Amino acid sequence: MAKLVFGMNQSLDGYVDHLEMRTCPALFRHWTEHVRDLTGSVYGRRMYEVMRYWEEDRPEWGVEEREFAAAWRRQPKWVVSRSMKSVGPNATLVEDDFEAAIRGLKARLVGEIAVSGPDLARRLTDLGLIDEYRLYFHPVVLGRGMPFFASPRPSLRLVASDLIGEDVIRVTYVPA
Repeated sequence: MAKLVFGMNQSLDGYVDHLEMRTCPALFRHWTEHVRDLTGSVYGRRMYEVMRYWEEDRPEWGVEEREFAAAWRRQPKWVVSRSMKSVGPNATLVEDDFEAAIRGLKARLVGEIAVSGPDLARRLTDLGLIDEYRLYFHPVVLGRGMPFFASPRPSLRLVASDLIGEDVIRVTYVPA
C-alpha cells in the first residue's frame, strides 16, 4: 500500500509561497532526490500549474535544474481538478470522485505518493488519507499567503526533525 505524504516549503509563520522563499543548493538537491524516489504525485490545480514550469527545458538552467526536471517528468502525476480540460505528459486528470481515485492509488501502488497543494491536502486530511506531513521551515516571516494547513490542523505526532542545508528545518508528523 502506498503512503500519501504532504510536504512543502513554508515560512516560520506557516505560509506557502514559492516566489518568496529561495531554495539553497542543498535543499534543491534534497527535492531532486525526493522526486526521484517517489511513486508519483497528486496535485491540486494551482500547484500543478506552478510545477508545469518543469515540463520544458530552459536555456538558463544548469545541471541541477535539468536533473530535477528529468526526475519530475518521469514520475506519474494525478491532477485533481474540475476546471482543467487537459494535463501535460505523464499526468492523469482526476475530475470526478477524487476520493475513490486516491484510495485506489493508495491500494494498488507501493511507495510514497507526494501530495502537492494546501487545498488538496486539506480535502485529503478531512478524508483521513494523509499518512505523513513534512513541514520545511524557512527562516522568513511572510505575514500573508496560502497557509500550509488550509483548515484547522489535525492532531499530529512528531516523528522526526532534521536540518537541510544551513537554515531549513524539516519536521515530520503523522496523524495522532
